[in-house]
Amino acid sequence: MKMKTRIGMCLALGAMVFAFAAQAQDAEFLAGGRTIDLWPKATPAGSGRAPAGRERVWRTGSGVGAVSNIGMPRMVVFQPPHPNGTAIVIMGGGGYFRIGIGHESVPTAKWLLALGVTPVILYYRLPADGWKPVAPFQDGQRAVRLLRAKAHMLGIDPQRIGVLGFSAGGNLAGIVETRFKHDFYAPVDNADQLSSRPDFAGLIYPVSSLKAPYDTTRTRRELLPQDNAETAYTVQDHVTGHTPPTFIAHAADDPIVPVGASRLLYKVLREHGVPAELHVFRHGGHGWGLGMPGTATGQWPILFADWLAKHGWLTPEKPASATSTMPAGR
Repeated sequence: MKMKTRIGMCLALGAMVFAFAAQAQDAEFLAGGRTIDLWPKATPAGSGRAPAGRERVWRTGSGVGAVSNIGMPRMVVFQPPHPNGTAIVIMGGGGYFRIGIGHESVPTAKWLLALGVTPVILYYRLPADGWKPVAPFQDGQRAVRLLRAKAHMLGIDPQRIGVLGFSAGGNLAGIVETRFKHDFYAPVDNADQLSSRPDFAGLIYPVSSLKAPYDTTRTRRELLPQDNAETAYTVQDHVTGHTPPTFIAHAADDPIVPVGASRLLYKVLREHGVPAELHVFRHGGHGWGLGMPGTATGQWPILFADWLAKHGWLTPEKPASATSTMPAGR
């Protein structure tokens, strides 16, 4: 066997071992959270059928650690050592055909725990699995309402619940923050009497538009089976003066989602008087998650934490809400 071939095989084997080790660590971390099913009985009528087979965890390629084939939409809630009462629903990306749990959601949750924020990882239904395009938006809206309903039990302030989405998850977060007056499903219990409006939103390289010239993404292809998808799921079309404060981060050289979409969204937010902040990095591409240390995109968590602090979401406002007896596991 040639030396180059042997070295290549060793490197590939090492990468596989590293990937499996990372997935094992992620599984251990996720097992330490509290799992809450979004729907008490069945998913909303007319939203499609659950996919056949077991949930899939991607183990190779660019989607290592991603999850698809989701039949049980749910959220996993983690309790920080020193909670400050703020909770953030994390919506990983993946073009609505998978969710970047390992690459985006888990690292972000660990980082938020260190800030005292209660991270909530959302497993939303995917149109690529056979669900209707409306399904993920039903799940996102329901997650915010359910968190408000369970705020006391979870040790969070019901007026300090935010959403943080990446790529397609940024599309989901953007629609949840702008279309809160539209019910994506019929009420199923008392939680649905509560507001689904997040108190703030973070959109990281988001798919904010399904319209030209920003319409080349997998997100668009998965949502287009719905007749009015372009208008229904283009975020800037739904911005009003009541849209919550919004933080946006994007790379100028993003090959998947043109940065112009985020610039347009920021412009519309400002025109409506919404407190907004946009950070455009010269380099970074797409799908950087928390960003590598030492890179430009690796600065966005610092900028986002500073933004949260400026708005008062990192300082406990109600000491009583900062204690919880939330058990681990389901």
